[in-house]
Amino acid sequence: MGESEQERNIEVVRRYLRTFVTKDLGELRKVVAEDVRIYGSGVEVQGRHYPEQAVSSPGLTVLDQEILEMFAAEDRVVVSMAQTYRRDTTGVTAVQSACKMYRLAGGRIVQFWGEQDLYGLLRGLAMLPDTPIEF
Repeated sequence: MGESEQERNIEVVRRYLRTFVTKDLGELRKVVAEDVRIYGSGVEVQGRHYPEQAVSSPGLTVLDQEILEMFAAEDRVVVSMAQTYRRDTTGVTAVQSACKMYRLAGGRIVQFWGEQDLYGLLRGLAMLPDTPIEF
């Protein structure tokens, strides 16, 4: 018996997430639609160049990636994960948690939504003071 749609979609999302470690933009192009729509942090953008920029961020290297949970239903895959980053200029490492939801069509990611702990990552990489922000 063949793979289900959910199993195929999970594999596509896994392949995409691996590109953050491998920095393989060719692989990213195989699994992300050119006109992908991206939602997060109150912003909506369109275009594969956005995740390409994230994968190839100068000065940051993803050392490790842990998928904590992955759930698929119909054309959607939801992932909670943690990535360990290294700030290349200092060698400092920090973990960033994230939760993402992907919609797939034709074996590619066509939309995704998500939030990640950017504040925690920047604090962990010593790019922000390790004190509470006063408003």
